Amino acid sequence: MSFISVLETVGKGFEKGLKWAMTYAIPVERLVGLLFPATAPVAAEVTDATSLIQSAVLLVEQKYAASGVQSGTGAQKLTEVLVLTEQTVTALLAKAGLQVDSNYVSSLVSAVVAILNVQKAPATSEAKA
Repeated sequence: MSFISVLETVGKGFEKGLKWAMTYAIPVERLVGLLFPATAPVAAEVTDATSLIQSAVLLVEQKYAASGVQSGTGAQKLTEVLVLTEQTVTALLAKAGLQVDSNYVSSLVSAVVAILNVQKAPATSEAKA
């Protein structure tokens, strides 16, 4: 198999996995309600920040799943999600009146991961076969 064929196969698997992950993800409005109950009804910025974090978590998880290295990589995954999101999340939350630092954003990422971890994964046709 050529290098290009391998990349195409990985890409197709990644696309399928990302589609599954987005189905598995929590609706952002519900996640915002869990993380920021006081601001959920009024702050679009909070929704955007939460959506950004959730998308980055799913993207990083997919990257590690595609490489076959998922266990023992929590700190690395957190660092990657923070690189992708911290600056924007901090700015969005500041617009919503919430002044946050790196530790707070890190806690938000960990909360999103924890919530995603307790979600029931949907059964796929492959899992049934």
